[in-house]
Formats: sequence, structure tokens, C-alpha cells
Amino acid sequence: MSAAPKFKNNVKISERHGAGEWKLEKLALLALMPLGLWVLSSGFTLAGADYGAVIAWFGSTLNAGLLAVTAVVFCLFASLAWKVIIEDYVPASSRSGLVLVSNLVFLVLAAASVFFIVRLALGSAPLPAGV
Repeated sequence: MSAAPKFKNNVKISERHGAGEWKLEKLALLALMPLGLWVLSSGFTLAGADYGAVIAWFGSTLNAGLLAVTAVVFCLFASLAWKVIIEDYVPASSRSGLVLVSNLVFLVLAAASVFFIVRLALGSAPLPAGV
């Protein structure tokens, strides 16, 4: 026996965690707006710069930190956005597996981004030796 759906102001109240994810998505977008402008201005600043200038830019703790935060927040936002797309347009039988794969892909992208940003900030080569 299932309970009757709950309504507030004639609108069905979600029984899951959709509102929390919506708030998290909006907070990530709010953080991405100034970070995106910063990335854009940094890109214009570094356009045409030589390798040494780019490495020096990455060597700055502030730049490397902001870039790592941008990568992580972007991956979080993209993960939440793809989850919504999958839940809205993919048949129920495939949803959970695709959401899991999507989350895993964005987790790997975020981890790889932070790894390579830290390597550049510490003055290491961008790729491991032998690759």
C-alpha cells in the first residue's frame, strides 16, 4: 500500500532529493560565472605567450589554485547537468548505469585536471616521463 502523494499549493512535492541537487547546481553555476570570466581573461593574457611565460603563470599559487577550483566546480556542474539530462530523456531501465558512468567520467576528469595542474604548478613536466 503506497502513501498518497503530498502536495503544497497544488504542486506535488518531490519525495527524493531533487531540490538539494537543484540548489547545488545553481551554486556551482554561481561560482562558475566569475571563474569563467577569470579563465577567459587569463586565456587572452596568455594568448601568444611563450612556453616560459605560461609555465610561470601556472607556477603562481593563486592561478593554479583558481584553475583547479574551476576544473572541479565545472566537473561537478557538468555531472549534475548530465544527470538531469539522463533522467529526463533516457528510459528507466538504463538510467542508473548511465548516471554512474557519467559521474565516474566527470570524477576522473576532475582528478586528472587537478593532477596535471598541480604538476605544472610544481614545475614538473605536464605528462609523466615516457608518455
